[in-house]
Amino acid sequence: MKKIQWSKFSLIILATILLWLKTYIVYKTSFEIKIENWKQELILLLNPLSFLLFIFGIGLFLKERRQKHFLLISSFIISAVLFANVVFYRFFNDFLTIPVLFQASNMSDLGSSVNELLNWSDWIYFADFAILVLIVFLKPAFAAYRPVSKMYRRAYFLAAAAIAFFNLAVAETERPQLLTRTFDREILVKNIGTYNYHIYDLFLQSKSSAQRALADGSELADIANYVAADYKKPDEEMFGIAKDKNVILISMESTQDFVINETVNGQEITPFLNDFIKESYYFENFYHQTAQGKTSDSEFLLDTSLFPLSRGAVFFTHSNNKYHATPEILKDQGYFTASLHANNKSFWNRDIMYQAFGYDRFYSLPDYQVSNKNSVGWGLKDIDFFEQSVHHLKEMPTPFYAKFITLTNHFPFDLGEEDQFIEPYHSADKTVNNYIQTVRYQDEALKIFIERLKDEGLYEDSIIILYGDHYGISENHNEAMSEFLGKKVTPFVSTQLQKVPLIIHIPGREGKVISKVSGQIDLKPTILHLLGIETKGSIEFGSDLFVKDKMDFTVLRDGSFITKNYVYTKGICYEKETEKPIDKSACEPYMEKAKNELEYSDKIIYGDLLRFYEESNPES
Repeated sequence: MKKIQWSKFSLIILATILLWLKTYIVYKTSFEIKIENWKQELILLLNPLSFLLFIFGIGLFLKERRQKHFLLISSFIISAVLFANVVFYRFFNDFLTIPVLFQASNMSDLGSSVNELLNWSDWIYFADFAILVLIVFLKPAFAAYRPVSKMYRRAYFLAAAAIAFFNLAVAETERPQLLTRTFDREILVKNIGTYNYHIYDLFLQSKSSAQRALADGSELADIANYVAADYKKPDEEMFGIAKDKNVILISMESTQDFVINETVNGQEITPFLNDFIKESYYFENFYHQTAQGKTSDSEFLLDTSLFPLSRGAVFFTHSNNKYHATPEILKDQGYFTASLHANNKSFWNRDIMYQAFGYDRFYSLPDYQVSNKNSVGWGLKDIDFFEQSVHHLKEMPTPFYAKFITLTNHFPFDLGEEDQFIEPYHSADKTVNNYIQTVRYQDEALKIFIERLKDEGLYEDSIIILYGDHYGISENHNEAMSEFLGKKVTPFVSTQLQKVPLIIHIPGREGKVISKVSGQIDLKPTILHLLGIETKGSIEFGSDLFVKDKMDFTVLRDGSFITKNYVYTKGICYEKETEKPIDKSACEPYMEKAKNELEYSDKIIYGDLLRFYEESNPES
């Protein structure tokens, strides 16, 4: 048998090695991928190789000129995909998915956020491509075209296939049922690689598109039985306590619970909220459950009591679905329903999704007077937003259901000196420092807004619900957060940082702190029960927060879950009291429930199963 002459593959092999090594370096320097043993390190090193060998191997079938063009173009595109993941990861601590790419219409509004995420040194992510270009044009002898026989091509692809199967085999020993039982993209990237992960993501996207066409009402019946078994009868004292009152919902952008009752330089970060809590119901163990859709995901949870998807934003990918949402339900009860947000109506596809939810009116950018003077960061400052929104409230028919979406406390947390109400926090992390300032500004805006509601006679006739929509400080800022909290940010602490404030103010009721573990998915049944609207028979995964025997349980979109005594995240079970890992068996009784709820919710969305709801519930 002839010895294989690898010189015949020189440019292809060089392109593969350069991009392979670059990818591994990026894994180690730009992503926070947890490695626990030598086997995982080996998998991480190997996982880009088979994909690159297959892609660049296509060049073996091309003639000289086309081969060089193909290699250069492929190298650039793959580098661009890797770099896009790096930029996305810098803020979201997550990897891109195909549905996220459908959200490209949002890019025009990202502005300063994207600029903040880019560095002058980012050219290094394309250094291997530059080397290839220089070799092709300055060292053509090295990149000389060498035709190869079928035998050589066969040997090449057999080697690529062997590496791929070896990678999968080792990965399967580390993570059994890797491709069927995971909600964690980090685990996928760690085991099959960034590029293979995107191919898998394409498969998932195709699969989800087919699910709607193949779905039927029988699947909904199974889910309805599961939900019915978990239904809890509303608390008699709280059911209907706010009947016919207005509902004012305020989505507090990027607001995490750690700022509540916290000080910086002896000054309260949220002085108004700290006082407002004393005369309201405050849920101190309330978690956001959003994924890549962020604020839109929180809206989805609020209005549907379904989980958002782990990939992309439901607002984009499934806006034509049938939903049984809160605005639609309240319209049937005589409510006027509206959302108020001083941004483009198409951002997060809200103009389309709000129609599916049944909103009567969306007050968007054209409904506000916006100028350079009253704007910062993403747009209209919160104080001005609330002031102008009061006029819209006064014009609404009553009772109304009005949702406010704030903007100022948004990454990169820009704020002018004239709007800074607290002395700066000083750390080495600009993002954390700025975040404290914008949270304090938001708090002031809320104070002024509540005072205006009182002045306009709207306060006493309304229940006011304030909730954090998602995290503001990602895991990329763990070092500064460790300094702020005075303890290391472990996976346990990181999960606890997913708590967001939930404050429900009901006129005439005394304040109370409620410690039940809960999440955004619980808001819909809670609101409807307060208004005296029964939810029995509805397809939803939340529970009324005022039910006395509500289970202490909430599941996050990545599969992590929290109970009264335990936190389960990244495959580790932690005891809350000690904050230390314990035997996984303590968390096992809750694993099936967490898995079922996420999978059932996904089935509803992918299959558009609620279109069968009216057929199975003719009286609804």
